[in-house]
Amino acid sequence: MMNIEARKIEFVQEFFKLQSEKSISKFEKLLKKEKEHNSLDNVEPMTSVELNARIDKSLQDSKSGKLTEANDLLAEIEKWN
Repeated sequence: MMNIEARKIEFVQEFFKLQSEKSISKFEKLLKKEKEHNSLDNVEPMTSVELNARIDKSLQDSKSGKLTEANDLLAEIEKWN
């Protein structure tokens, strides 16, 4: 049985041999999904105390005008392109 590093090296070597654009696209999609899945695995749930503290801070930020309206945010994002 190969260790993980040897398996990755073998995989990359086989990947470099691919000539099909379609196959490469499939691997790119698979990798993206796997990265998204792994990032979700690292999310820690909040306690009710943490959630309530976040709600209180959000309400205070709203009262003090520390917020961005959705339309303003969308307009700002459009400028990024």
